Amino acid sequence: MSQQIDVLLYGLGAIGSFYAFILSRCKEVRLTVVARSNYEAVKENGLKVVSQNHGEHVVKPFKVVKTPAEAELTFDYIVCAHKAIGQDAVPAQLQAVTGDKTTIVLIQNGVGNEDPFRAAFPRCTILSCVTWVGAVQNTPGVTNHTKSEDMQIGLFPNPDLEKATEKARLDKFTALLTEGKTVFQVVDNVQVQRWEKVVWNAAWNSITTLTMLDTQTWLKSSEDAMPLTRKLMAEVIDVAQKYGVPLEYELIDRLVNKILAMPGIGSSMQTDCKNGRPLELDVILGTPVRKGRELGVSIPTVETIYVLLLGVDRRLENALSANL
Repeated sequence: MSQQIDVLLYGLGAIGSFYAFILSRCKEVRLTVVARSNYEAVKENGLKVVSQNHGEHVVKPFKVVKTPAEAELTFDYIVCAHKAIGQDAVPAQLQAVTGDKTTIVLIQNGVGNEDPFRAAFPRCTILSCVTWVGAVQNTPGVTNHTKSEDMQIGLFPNPDLEKATEKARLDKFTALLTEGKTVFQVVDNVQVQRWEKVVWNAAWNSITTLTMLDTQTWLKSSEDAMPLTRKLMAEVIDVAQKYGVPLEYELIDRLVNKILAMPGIGSSMQTDCKNGRPLELDVILGTPVRKGRELGVSIPTVETIYVLLLGVDRRLENALSANL
């Protein structure tokens, strides 16, 4: 008889909902989800996923809770798929359901995401993931998934734990992903993939949010649009290299070719801005700016974009406060 695995999924937006569905396909998983804005819908009707790759499914979790503490369990795996905003405050919310044998799985944009969790849970294993899943949740509790589906996963190594223990926890979680029939690769240094995606997000999330244009319209807006975008990407790579992450400048061509092959798209940050929500700014641009300044890297384009977006974010926060 297979052993029950208790999994908490924290952050039930489009990406969290997709991975809740994947994990729900595993017979040994007992799935608890933390739902906030979509709590009533998921509690009442379950979690509906309409996927171009997997078909239409309704997930009925073991428990639907508003806060982790309500779960009254210590979990084997805690999967964090929430927007990486106010990252430092999240570990405190997970304290009641985390033990030394808990593995924390971070499925988020950005770099530097792991640090608050390592500080709060020094005895835990942390798995860090970069996801390329195309999904939206326009209706609470209903997620629409396109054909875009990929993930890179690896350890954020804990020097205080045995390598064999960490590898066993990684292997067990990847076995669940395999059973759930999703696409992923295990990588030795996931920080490479994290920084690669930050190069992508620093360009497209930032520019689509500041201009309110889709990617193709932006690139065709002037003869300076492409050079500025490439300069922005190059500066993030400059920081990554100085920080010890082995990125190459050919990444710029790869990412530009990828965007040119796609229809004009917006971004999650642009959607948040349109909907008056705070921006996922710190882990996408804040960390590269801080690291760049610490390491003495010249990043005038990145700094300018970041400062402008801080202003946009302040406007959104002020509007939210005024409506409370």
